[in-house]
Amino acid sequence: MAIEFRTRKDPHRADVHGVHSLDGFVFTVPDLDEAARFYDAFGLETKRVGERLDLCTSGHPHAWGSLYAAPGPKKLQYLRFGCFPEDFDAIAARIERLGVARSAPHPLGDAEGLWVQHPDGFPVQIAVAAKSTPDLPAEKPLEPPVPPGTGASLARSRIPKVHPRRLSHVLLFSPDVSRAIRFYEDALGLRLTDRSADLVVFMHGVHGSDHHLIAMAKSPGPGLHHLSWDVASIDEVGRGMEQMFAAGYSRGWGVGRHVLGSNYFYYVRDPWGSYAEYSFDIDFVPGDFDWRAGDHPPEDSFYAWGPAVPEDFVTNFEIQNG
Repeated sequence: MAIEFRTRKDPHRADVHGVHSLDGFVFTVPDLDEAARFYDAFGLETKRVGERLDLCTSGHPHAWGSLYAAPGPKKLQYLRFGCFPEDFDAIAARIERLGVARSAPHPLGDAEGLWVQHPDGFPVQIAVAAKSTPDLPAEKPLEPPVPPGTGASLARSRIPKVHPRRLSHVLLFSPDVSRAIRFYEDALGLRLTDRSADLVVFMHGVHGSDHHLIAMAKSPGPGLHHLSWDVASIDEVGRGMEQMFAAGYSRGWGVGRHVLGSNYFYYVRDPWGSYAEYSFDIDFVPGDFDWRAGDHPPEDSFYAWGPAVPEDFVTNFEIQNG
């Protein structure tokens, strides 16, 4: 069932200056054909444009990220954040005042906006762009009434393929989580939502976003842990799991429900040791609301219910295989 995302008339919050969206991600993999097979099976729309593979979602005009082929392990190349035109100069002036290290444009990127160096060693681009994060939480689908004597579930052979609606967030590995928090807060204007010490941290956008559009987990080095994709129901989370099983991708974690963020999840392991997540019903932080960040004990912050976590779930294969 298709769901339209609701938008506020004016999503811009005038009293703060910060990025509004994770506008894109770029990473390299050894084989683009293998990447296309995986993300096609996952339910994304993959588009080959010259030497890159763009990841899109059905019915949405945005290209959420791009992959390029390169030898060696999968590797995060850069992130791109979008801001409103009226915020760009203020963000640039703040970055200059703080002495944030500048970066040359990445060879796989363009010269738009400004480029800075993340303290973990990868470039970050800030540019004026349309807001791709939602302004309000998505309306939940209403299940049609089931006539008496008719089963509520479709026959397995009639279940349609799951197609995620949009990118929800990315989770990155970081060797110094506190330092990375300061970068995102001070340079980009993101805000801390929740954390569990320095083991895992969640940050949201000030103009309205999901509970987190960036998350970080402690690791000896930088890297990309997972891409999270929003789907329309918990049923689609489970169907997505079955969809990937049928395509030959049997390693993963879930179905379960997180504590921080509250979303239902299934993570499927990709060919490079990281994950793609089907996510439904994540908490939302309105742009006109100041969320009070919490620091939660590890044993009570990961997941409320679900199967045991795979032993290598938080292994950073970008450094393990490097």
